Amino acid sequence: MSDQQFDVIVIGAGINGTGIARDAAMRGLSVLLLDKTDIAGGTTSWSSRLIHGGLRYLEHAEVGLVRESLRERERLLHIAPHLVQPLPLTIPIYAWHRRGAILIRAGMVAYDVLSWDKSVPRHHMMGRDQAIAHEPGLSADGLTGAARYYDAQVEFPERLAVENTISATAHDITVRTGAEVVDLIAEAGVVRGVRWRDVVTGEDGEAHAKVTVNVAGSWLDQVLGTLDCADLPRLVGGTKGSHIVVDPFPGAPSDALYVEAKQDGRPYFIIPWNGRYLIGTTDIRYNGDLDRIVPTEEEIQYLLDEANLVIPDAGLTRDHVLYAYAGLRPLPFQPEGTESGITRRHLIVDHAPKVEGLLSIVGGKLTTFRNLAEETVDAIFRKLGRPVPACPTRKTPLPGATGNLERISRELRTDGPAWLAPESADTLLHVYGTRAEHIVAYANSGPAILKRVVDEETGLIGAAAMYGLDHEFAQRLSDIVMRRTMTGYNADAGQAAASAIAALAEETGRWTAAQASAEVDAFRAYSARFLPRALAPEGLLP
Repeated sequence: MSDQQFDVIVIGAGINGTGIARDAAMRGLSVLLLDKTDIAGGTTSWSSRLIHGGLRYLEHAEVGLVRESLRERERLLHIAPHLVQPLPLTIPIYAWHRRGAILIRAGMVAYDVLSWDKSVPRHHMMGRDQAIAHEPGLSADGLTGAARYYDAQVEFPERLAVENTISATAHDITVRTGAEVVDLIAEAGVVRGVRWRDVVTGEDGEAHAKVTVNVAGSWLDQVLGTLDCADLPRLVGGTKGSHIVVDPFPGAPSDALYVEAKQDGRPYFIIPWNGRYLIGTTDIRYNGDLDRIVPTEEEIQYLLDEANLVIPDAGLTRDHVLYAYAGLRPLPFQPEGTESGITRRHLIVDHAPKVEGLLSIVGGKLTTFRNLAEETVDAIFRKLGRPVPACPTRKTPLPGATGNLERISRELRTDGPAWLAPESADTLLHVYGTRAEHIVAYANSGPAILKRVVDEETGLIGAAAMYGLDHEFAQRLSDIVMRRTMTGYNADAGQAAASAIAALAEETGRWTAAQASAEVDAFRAYSARFLPRALAPEGLLP
C-alpha cells in the first residue's frame, strides 16, 4: 500500500466509515478503509439497534434531523429488508409523566407528517383500558392511556457494516482491519496520508491519499492528536449508553415499549430482540478508557428498577441479566448543558484552511449513516475539484438483499440439501439474507466438517464461520463470533460457539492448535466486558 496513491483514506470501519467507503467506491473513487480493530468493532455494536426517526428530538426542535431520519428509515427498509424491519412501539402514558397525552399526541401527529412517504402504519392513541388490553403486563397504577406507532429495528447493525464493506469490494477498495493509525502524514499543512501499525504483529506501514476522512467515532480526537502541523480543537464529547439483555419474563410486552423513566424522566426502551429483551439505555458523560467501556452496576440496577416499575410482574433481578454492554455516542463536544440536549445531528468538519486534505465526521446516528456517507462523498469530490456524480446508494440494495429472498428461502427451507436442518436454514436467512445460498454453496464445495453445526442454540453451521474468515474480512475469533455469525449474542454471550468455531478453524488448517487456544482465551477476555452470566462462576469478570 505504501506505493499506491488512493483517492481517499477512510479511518474507521464503523457504520459511518463503511457507508462512506461503499458510496465513494461506487462513485468511482479508489478507497483504503482502515480500522484498528474490526468492521463495526466499536460504537456500531453498542446501540439500541433501532432505525428510528428520533421522536425525542422533536422536543429539541430538531425537525430537520427527524425528517432526515424518517426518510432514511424508509430507504433502509427497501435496500436492506433482510436486516431492517418494521417495529411497533407502544408509549404508556402515566399520570406522573412529564410528557402527558396532549404532548404525546402532538408528537405522534408531527411524526406522521414528517414521515409522509412511509410504508409503515400511522400512529393511534389508546385509552387506559385499551392500553391494558393491548399490553396486559403494564402497570395499571396511574396509567391514563398509550400511543402506538411504528419505527424499525436492525437486530444486527454489525451485519449492515459488513455488507457495506462487501458491497464496496465490487469496486476499487482496499480493506485493512487491525491497523491502528499512529500518524497523519502532513507536508506544508496538507495531509498526504497515514502511518499505521498492525495491532497484532507490530508491523508498520503507510498509505497516501488525496483526501483523508477521519471517521473514528469516539477515537476521532485521538487520531487528530497525531497531527503535528496544527493544534486542532476537541471535537467529540461522548456520552455513555448501557443496555442489559434478559430472557422473556412475566408480563413481557409484545411491542417494544418506549417509557419515561420515573427516576429522572429520561426515555428508555424495552425491546423484543433476538428472541430476548433488550433494555436501555442510559446517557452519562464519560471520560474513561475508550477501549474498554463496561456498564456499571448502578446503570444495570437503574434499568432493572425502571423495567420492574412499568411491568410489575417482571420481577427482574441482577441474576436475570444474561449480559450487558455499553458504548459511547461520539457526539459533538459540549462542555455544558444536559446530555440529552446534545445534538444527534452529524457534522462534516473540513479542517481547511488550517489543514488541507482532511475531513472529520462528528456525531451521527445509526439510522442516518447512508445520508451522512452521501454528504461526505459529495464533499470529497468537491475537495478533489471534480464534478459530483449522482449517489447510487439511495436505491442500490445491500448484498444480502439482492436476488429473490422468497425463492431462496423456499429452496433452503423446503428443497435444500438433506444435511441442512430447518433451524440452520432459518439462522442463515436471518443473518445473511440472500447470501445464505453462498454459505450453503461454500459448505457443499468444501470438506464435510463445514456442514457441522457449531452452535446448538441457533443451528449455525461451521461454513458460515469459515466464510467469515475467507470472504468477510474476519481475522480474530471475536470478529467471527460477535460481528459475522452473531452467535456472540446468544444466552452465554457466545462462549460455546467460540470454542466450537476455534476447533473447526484448527481442523480445517486455518489456525494451529496454539492459535486456536490463544483465540479462545482472547475471546473470553474480550467478552468479559459484557459481564456475561456464563463467565461469572469462572472469576473472569471485572
